[in-house]
Amino acid sequence: MSVVCIPDRSRRPRLPPDELNVSDPSPREIEDVDDEFDDDVDDEFDDEFDSDLDNEESDERGVELRVDPVDDPIAHMLRGDIEIEGRMPYSSNATFLVHVSADGASHPAIYKPTRGERPLWDFEPGLHRREVATYLLSEHLGLGVIPPTVLRDGPLGEGSVQWFVVADHSQHYFTIHETHPDLHDRLRAMALLDVLANNTDRKSGHVLLIPERNGEPASVWGIDNGLCFAAESKLRTVIWEFGDEEIPEAWLERVGTLCERVPLDVAALLADDEVEALQRRAGWCVTHRRFPTDPSGRRYPWPLV
Repeated sequence: MSVVCIPDRSRRPRLPPDELNVSDPSPREIEDVDDEFDDDVDDEFDDEFDSDLDNEESDERGVELRVDPVDDPIAHMLRGDIEIEGRMPYSSNATFLVHVSADGASHPAIYKPTRGERPLWDFEPGLHRREVATYLLSEHLGLGVIPPTVLRDGPLGEGSVQWFVVADHSQHYFTIHETHPDLHDRLRAMALLDVLANNTDRKSGHVLLIPERNGEPASVWGIDNGLCFAAESKLRTVIWEFGDEEIPEAWLERVGTLCERVPLDVAALLADDEVEALQRRAGWCVTHRRFPTDPSGRRYPWPLV
């Protein structure tokens, strides 16, 4: 069994205000957008579930996870019964820790129902579908850097369900890059995926380290992939250390197939113009054959972690 502890948000580093991207909306503009929408989403879920994740007792209690061996995570998440354990703290949308049980086995997962999404001015509703599309694209390209993710109905309606990976949450991209050179190839794979998916929100904390255990080597996974696949260029990521390096030839061969045809299961989750934009980004990678750079120094998400 493992225990999930609520992180201390006060320890997360913050970019100084004078280093904010000048093209970002001003605080007043953000407030104006928020004023267009009420808080029905938050009120609805707060009414349905206890809000005790915010009190001191929950900080000490944590959640005990039932982590049983499962041969096929995708089939397990599609067929299993979902039991909600609680709402994840510090999430802008309603995000739930759940257990999925089937055939006598149980495994934790992250459930993001569309009902819990806060409206965004630059993305259509349905961020959960983009979570699934990012996983599928990673698998089609053989990159394998996103935990298994499925689209299905759950206790609060349709949403994404993503396999929960038991990670070392004291680590994030910046510390992983510095201390784990053996994982740089997986970080490169994540960087390529983010370029293709046009990830607008690859924060350092969205890169999880799974420590070496039970004879299995350490690894990394990318989570929180809902802000991807916009037709307009919106790449914002912390992974710039590989800029101007050559993209491995084997990866480029797979990327080249996207120029001709985007896999149907990915395309079905996106709008037509988003599919076309994905193909243009694939063409850019095949043409330039190198990881992009950020001369402006402004293509970072906020906050960094």
